[in-house]
Amino acid sequence: MDEERELAWKNVVAKFENIFGPEMDIQAIIFLIGVQELGQGPREFSKNEKVELMHIAICRILSPFGFYELEGRDDEGWPHYKTLKTLPHLNAGDQLKLMKRGIIQYVEEENFFS
Repeated sequence: MDEERELAWKNVVAKFENIFGPEMDIQAIIFLIGVQELGQGPREFSKNEKVELMHIAICRILSPFGFYELEGRDDEGWPHYKTLKTLPHLNAGDQLKLMKRGIIQYVEEENFFS
């Protein structure tokens, strides 16, 4: 990750930490994006729902890169995505870079902190 993108990532993490507390890791940020995308506000989620929220967030984060597309929402308001193309096999470092890049873009596009 280049210097500018790393600075942008640190900025995003700092903004999440200012709102939600210290030591926000990427999984926590992905979870919060999933809650945001669900649009039902904060509440208690079952373990299965938490997994689904992470999946929703990952699909949304990777949508601008052409991997997923929102199909619609079910009767309970949960978003569903279809796969447009298979994710390439990436090592852990490259996966992390892609997710950080997607999160930075998401936060900017959605004006997440406005």
